[in-house]
Amino acid sequence: MLLFVGLGNPGSDYARNRHNAGFIAVDRLAQRHGFSVWKAKSGALIADGRLGTQKVLLIKPQSFMNKSGLPVAEIARFYKVPAGDIFVFYDEIDLAVGKIRLKQGGGHGGHNGIRDLDRHLGVDYWRVRIGVGRPPARIDVKNWVLMDFAKDEVDGWLDDLTTAMADEADRLVSHDTEGFQSRVAFLAPAPKTETPPKTLRTQDSPNGG
Repeated sequence: MLLFVGLGNPGSDYARNRHNAGFIAVDRLAQRHGFSVWKAKSGALIADGRLGTQKVLLIKPQSFMNKSGLPVAEIARFYKVPAGDIFVFYDEIDLAVGKIRLKQGGGHGGHNGIRDLDRHLGVDYWRVRIGVGRPPARIDVKNWVLMDFAKDEVDGWLDDLTTAMADEADRLVSHDTEGFQSRVAFLAPAPKTETPPKTLRTQDSPNGG
C-alpha cells in the first residue's frame, strides 16, 4: 500500500485557496481513478482505490494546515506504511506557477504543513511540490496562499496540471518519479507568463497558515 497525502485547510471557505493545491490534486486523482467515497479516520478524510495492481490510500488531514502531521502519522502507523511509500502533495511559493518538483526528504522550506509532518513522520517521505509562485510585492505571503485561485487559473493551468498528475500517478506507484515529473511537464506545460490574480479575497484563520 502507498499513501498519497494532499495538504490543505478543511471547509468550503478554503476549497479554492492556493494553500489547498494538495487537496485539489488528490481530489482529482480520486475522481479520475474511481476511488471510494471519502470517509473520516484519525482526524482525516481517506479514500481507497487502486492504481494498477497496487492499493493506494488518499488522505486529506482535517486538522488545518499547521497540524497536518499527526493524522498522517497515525494512519501510516496503522497501515504500516514506511515513509518511502508516502507521497505528499502541497503548494510551493518558491516554484513557478504550474510547475511540479519531486524530492524524497529535505527541509520544510517554511511550509507549516510540511514542518508539522516532519515533526510527526520524519523527513524521508516524498514531497510533490506544486508551484503557485510568489505574490506581487503588495501582498504578503500568508495572504497570498490563503487567496483563491482565479477562475481562469482553475479552468486553465490548474485543471490541466492536476489532470496530468492524476493520469500519470501510476508512475509514482512504481517510484518512477523522474518519469512522472517529465510526463506531467509535457502534458501540462506551465504558463509562459504569470498574471496578477483577479481576486484578492482571503480567508483568515488562526490555524490556516
